[in-house]
Amino acid sequence: MLILQRRPGESVVIGENITISVVSIEGGRVRLAVSAPPEVSILRSELLDAELANRDSAVEEAAPAELLGLLGGMPRPSDKNKRKGERNHDE
Repeated sequence: MLILQRRPGESVVIGENITISVVSIEGGRVRLAVSAPPEVSILRSELLDAELANRDSAVEEAAPAELLGLLGGMPRPSDKNKRKGERNHDE
């Protein structure tokens, strides 16, 4: 890891076509400007971490049909379980 110190208005060049400039420093916040070609993806690290966490949780989730299989299917009321005189709502 390379650690640099820069003042407002100073820049760092990465490769031939990516420039990171310090726009301002106010209190504990640093504002940066990034100039890069459109094909270069630029994300804040917390957004990338959240995206990776979402992918991991999506992979771990089971499909509803798979869950029903684990539960042995959903019980369905049968005619023999109905008490005398009861009707289904769709009858």
